[in-house]
Amino acid sequence: MADDSCNPAPSTEPVAPGKCVKFGKELAGLDRVPWRGEIGKRIYENVSKEAWKLWIEHSKMIMNEYRLNPLDPNSQKIMEEQLEQFFFGAGAQLPEGYVPPKAKG
Repeated sequence: MADDSCNPAPSTEPVAPGKCVKFGKELAGLDRVPWRGEIGKRIYENVSKEAWKLWIEHSKMIMNEYRLNPLDPNSQKIMEEQLEQFFFGAGAQLPEGYVPPKAKG
């Protein structure tokens, strides 16, 4: 799960754009490491804010479909495996020309 307790406050400096593994182009990066451990560092270095928003929506579906408990270590392991697959696994790239749906509200 996200790890808010061990991370310093987000930087006030603008985040340099980097090549996002999900979109395959230069986009603004995350403000802080969003997950604990090595996977969190990889995400911070390779995933854009825009792609992270996609993960958040996808993770809600996973939590509901698998009836996961965010406090359960086994559920956290499943979420971490899904996170790895979503960004770095086979088929992680979005189809060419993909346009994310507009935000509700």
